[in-house]
Amino acid sequence: MASRPGGPGASRAPETPAPARRADVPPGAPDPRRVPVVIIGAGIVGCALADELTARGWSAVTVVEQGPLPAPGGSTSHAPGLVFQLNASRTMARLAARTVRAFSGLGAFHPVGGVEIATTEERLADLHRRAGLAASWGLPAEVVPPARCRELWPLLAPGAVLGGLHTPGDGIADALTAATRHRERAAARGARFLDRHTVTAIEQENGHVSAVVTDRGCLPAGRVVAAAGLWGPVIGAMAGVTVPLLPLAHQYARTGQLPRPLPRGLPILRHQEKDLYVRAHDGDTLGIGSYAHRVLPVDPRALPAYDEAPVMPSSLPFTPEDWAPSWDEAVSLLPALGGTAVADAFNGVFSFTPDGMPLLGEAPELGGFWLAEAVWVTHSAGAAEALAQWMTDGHPALDLHECDIARFDEAQRSPAYTAERGARAFAEVYDIVHPLDPPKAPRPLRISPFHQRQRELGAHFLEGGGWERPQWYGANAALLDDPDLFPGGERPPARDTWAARHWSPVVAAEARATRERVALHDMTPLRRLEVTGPGALAFLQRMTTNQLARPVGSVSYTLLLDERAGIRSDLTVTRLGEDRFQLGANTPADLDWLLRHAPAAVQIRDITSGTCCIGVWGPRARALIQPLTRDDFSHRGFGYFRARRTHLGDVPVLALRLSYVGELGWELYTTPDLGLRLWDTLWEAGAALGLTAAGRGALESLRLEKGYRAWGRDMTTEDTPYEAGLGFVVRPEKGDFTGRNALGPRNPARRLTCLTLDDPAAVVLGKEPVHLLGAPAPAGHVTSAAYGYTIGRCVAYAWLPALPVGTPVHIAYFGEKIPATVAEEPLVDPEMTRIRSAAG
Repeated sequence: MASRPGGPGASRAPETPAPARRADVPPGAPDPRRVPVVIIGAGIVGCALADELTARGWSAVTVVEQGPLPAPGGSTSHAPGLVFQLNASRTMARLAARTVRAFSGLGAFHPVGGVEIATTEERLADLHRRAGLAASWGLPAEVVPPARCRELWPLLAPGAVLGGLHTPGDGIADALTAATRHRERAAARGARFLDRHTVTAIEQENGHVSAVVTDRGCLPAGRVVAAAGLWGPVIGAMAGVTVPLLPLAHQYARTGQLPRPLPRGLPILRHQEKDLYVRAHDGDTLGIGSYAHRVLPVDPRALPAYDEAPVMPSSLPFTPEDWAPSWDEAVSLLPALGGTAVADAFNGVFSFTPDGMPLLGEAPELGGFWLAEAVWVTHSAGAAEALAQWMTDGHPALDLHECDIARFDEAQRSPAYTAERGARAFAEVYDIVHPLDPPKAPRPLRISPFHQRQRELGAHFLEGGGWERPQWYGANAALLDDPDLFPGGERPPARDTWAARHWSPVVAAEARATRERVALHDMTPLRRLEVTGPGALAFLQRMTTNQLARPVGSVSYTLLLDERAGIRSDLTVTRLGEDRFQLGANTPADLDWLLRHAPAAVQIRDITSGTCCIGVWGPRARALIQPLTRDDFSHRGFGYFRARRTHLGDVPVLALRLSYVGELGWELYTTPDLGLRLWDTLWEAGAALGLTAAGRGALESLRLEKGYRAWGRDMTTEDTPYEAGLGFVVRPEKGDFTGRNALGPRNPARRLTCLTLDDPAAVVLGKEPVHLLGAPAPAGHVTSAAYGYTIGRCVAYAWLPALPVGTPVHIAYFGEKIPATVAEEPLVDPEMTRIRSAAG
């Protein structure tokens, strides 16, 4: 099921300015590979991108660099070169794996392996979790005992570690060597590299880049790529593009020669409990990096030019007072360091973003201006390959939604927000971060009109997209003693420490109250777009998979596909007029995608901030709403997947009869100034019906029991509708639409598969590997998981080979293999009698 559409109409919703529109590429347009492209920055990313573009036939590639080659003075010039491929993000792990392959082919990678050590039980448990991530992403990894850790790293203090995670495919990259060889290959194909050229301006015409101006002349360009690293915000400002990137200093020290020779081929070592990493250098010395020190932000505008810098612009003076605690921890772990001292050290500058992910893609503000920013050496060649594919073919081979510059809302792009969240990303580099852990600041940033009432009900808030989102309500704890919801004193199963974070048994009460009574769910954070103008229907028909040529008042669920039939997003589309539609979307990238393809006569705007939404769901939903309105909310008078404008009490609303939980109900939209009145009206009327406020914990449980998908987790651009089990919203017979010719077989070899855990007390959370016949299933991993309080066991969706119902599998959770079974979906109400209920 998609995010929700909504809004009571543009006439009452303040307009949010949309990014500048890029014109469609007309039929017969020139091959993009013949368009002059200027890459700003000749670090590892810029050089790798030039290599990748020229390999794809781009014939006019110029790379400009303010410093001298081969070491121009950015982060590449001082990077320690550690490549740990494992990441909580599948995308980042795959970019790292591609970088390893690329650097290996260039003779610039040394596969010494890596070891992450644990000195606490919590960290050791997390290493088992990370080993599961590695299996999910297809990376070799093994949790090893202390003795094996000492075999791999003989310098470790006896008794210092409880175990480690050995990743034999990791190693050390020589970033400058890799950059040089990328540059040489690109130059051999005709690329130009101009060092000592400082960019002073980005010229544009009609909303599209036209040239890059340097202190040594002007370079015409139809495409510009900012690969300037820590100077990215400076280059972006020249183009009128916000680059949410914070440069931060990071300490790195190299020891003098150790008293005894180092073993050859030492793996890279990470002591994440103390925010340290260690690598061997030639000459029997060690390099030690630390993330334990205070946050040290850097203003890129204040950095000296290359010739004015003592060492290089991105290498700042060492601050010994920040280093002292890290040195003590390093000596404690590696006693041999006590016989030496720091011989050379510096504070090197790296780039951090609000969510710790790279910035890739074409900027929404300016056509032809691309970003390849906040990409570390670990992911450099992989990111360059993906971006080159994107620029050449219109889409990357990998799903990059986590890296797409268009993912940020305007509220997440301010300098203050970037600074606050970028600092957090630095501090958490080596932390154990739970997937639900919310940031501490700046909060609250975006709140719904119901926030005051939610606080009064003791809401436990998490955060997403800048929005405060209740996970559950403390006031509902009394429901756990309600014999109608929990007969015989039943209680939800207890959870392990990890699964219990940001969870409460109250979640079970709210889920059951929704299934058996009626509940209010705040759906305000879901994105809403308005599409209007002559040709709006034809445009949406061309962009989406389902048949939208339905009467005014209809609601449709549909998909946005790319040209390969990969799922870019899922939408609900409400037809409010002949030429007016409201879309329930997922991220700002949906707006960006639609704007890129819309004809001039079609207007698209984001109306999320001008609307709010309450989901009223449960078997008593009609009993709650009908007395508040003169309109007919019976099943005959207000059918499923229909929309209507009405009033509930004093409040004008747009009511949509659809549900993300599989129960009778409506989504009710109004403007924020009337939101609190709507909540209070419903709350007062629902007192006699057992009305409950329910959080996202309950929502997640309910939607998985019903088999409703969540875009970005359950499916992405790497998945087709038939693979994702969404073929029912694909209508090839309606005519041409994006991706229609690439849909593939209706019975694919891989599928998003429903699993139920055999043990009613067991839980998993997502991203765990799935084992089939005793071995990890190829690319088999859990996408979403939650306990199903209706069916009495955990539900998990996973990508697997097509398997018959009843097939036994195992899910690896913290090293334990938990039995599960392929189940037929949906698990609750397969006949759709509850959601289409004529009663209530």
